[in-house]
Amino acid sequence: MTETETPIEEMKSSRTQKFAQWLMEREEKREKKDSSLEGLIKSNVLVSFLTLGLVGGFETVQLAITMIPYLG
Repeated sequence: MTETETPIEEMKSSRTQKFAQWLMEREEKREKKDSSLEGLIKSNVLVSFLTLGLVGGFETVQLAITMIPYLG
């Protein structure tokens, strides 16, 4: 066997390590995406309540907040 040849076991190990690294990076990207999506949802809810307050008044916002547990 020459120096340029690598044993099959090492190639499998290398592939497994590369695949594991790829999976870890993919999961990190997904978590970042989820956290940014959560931020957008929270800001959307805040803007919606502010709009509701401007259009319907403070009593409407209080009513909407009290009805949140019944939506789930």
